[in-house]
Amino acid sequence: MNEGQMKIGINGLGRIGKLTVWHHVGRRYFNEIVVNIGRQAGTGLADIAHYLERDSTYGALHTFLHGHQAKPVITDVDDSAGTMVVDGITLRLLRTARTPQAIDWKAHGVRLVVDTTGQFLDPTLPADHPQGSVRGHLEAGAEKVVVSAPFKIKEEGVAMPGDAVTTVMGINANDYDPRRHRIISNASCTTTCLAHMMKPLINAFGAKRILSASMATIHAATGSQQVLDRLPKAGKTDLRKNRSIINNIILTSTGAAKALRLVIPEMEHIGFIAESVRVPVSSGSLIILVLSIQESPSEEPVRRGVLNRVYEQAAQLDPNGYLKYTETQNVSGDILGSPQAAAVIEGDETHTRTADLSLDLASIPGFSPSVLDSLTETVVRAPVTQAVIYGWYDNEMGSYVNMLGDRTVTIAENM
Repeated sequence: MNEGQMKIGINGLGRIGKLTVWHHVGRRYFNEIVVNIGRQAGTGLADIAHYLERDSTYGALHTFLHGHQAKPVITDVDDSAGTMVVDGITLRLLRTARTPQAIDWKAHGVRLVVDTTGQFLDPTLPADHPQGSVRGHLEAGAEKVVVSAPFKIKEEGVAMPGDAVTTVMGINANDYDPRRHRIISNASCTTTCLAHMMKPLINAFGAKRILSASMATIHAATGSQQVLDRLPKAGKTDLRKNRSIINNIILTSTGAAKALRLVIPEMEHIGFIAESVRVPVSSGSLIILVLSIQESPSEEPVRRGVLNRVYEQAAQLDPNGYLKYTETQNVSGDILGSPQAAAVIEGDETHTRTADLSLDLASIPGFSPSVLDSLTETVVRAPVTQAVIYGWYDNEMGSYVNMLGDRTVTIAENM
């Protein structure tokens, strides 16, 4: 499909949906954007235009597109037709269908859909599932669907369908097979950053030398959190989700470790723990990655300079600029909107500590007694370096939406 001759469908106009509209208006690959919001909003289309034009985190749309001297770019708002023109790109709003199967993508000439609702994440559910299914988009006329979140298969033990795949741009984008895959998960913002932090280390040291890893993401607030405390719904067990994000640090969970194994198979052999903490900022997040790396007697010791050099060289060789390395001291606001930056490694904060790991072979289950009897010493000592690495990511526009936009366009190019 030639650039500018294809429409894109977007289901949902929340944080990711809205910023995806911004991205594709600026990118100008698609000649029309069809957005399904599934309901009426405000008093009419003019109020939706008002919502699209302004953003509390990233400022005005016209400033984002053309700089601070630009004028508003939304014109020709036609409530009866359900259309407006955004910087020369036709934007069509659909306001009735609540489930993917009911959205008539075929009637609007939409072959490629990005679902940003975060609601339809199970690719095993049939298209006519009563609560809706991502497969409904295919039934409604789309040929491909990109999901802006990790898949979540509800029924335990059910395998991933053969036409579904999870990819992260710059990591395993080529796992997408245009002949076979129809539903593509773009993973999550945290998985995207984490993958770009882990892959250079695996390439440099090999998965076998990375004995264990853990991460904590200090994550910006999301739309699922509360402005003020509220009573939890019946049956809900996570009471923190109902507490105010305005003035609290809130412990939560992340599926980044599970999703990471889908895009970097070597992670299956590395013990990994992932934790998440929400903090009261609107966007801009940080991963603190902690690893235990076995030293090799034939190679340079793993120290701060070695790790920083791994990232600096990987960033220089990255053709898309998804990985960035800096020795500047940053705060979260500094990386908002950073173009194409899946991860920004702050080398100034990299640090390591090396110590001997002592392992008593006699305590290992199944270890041959005859071998133990032949040893004069059963305690083995190996030097292990613990490393701490910091990676910034703009969990909305700068990292995730840009990666999502690249994934969408690369799929369109093969349609």
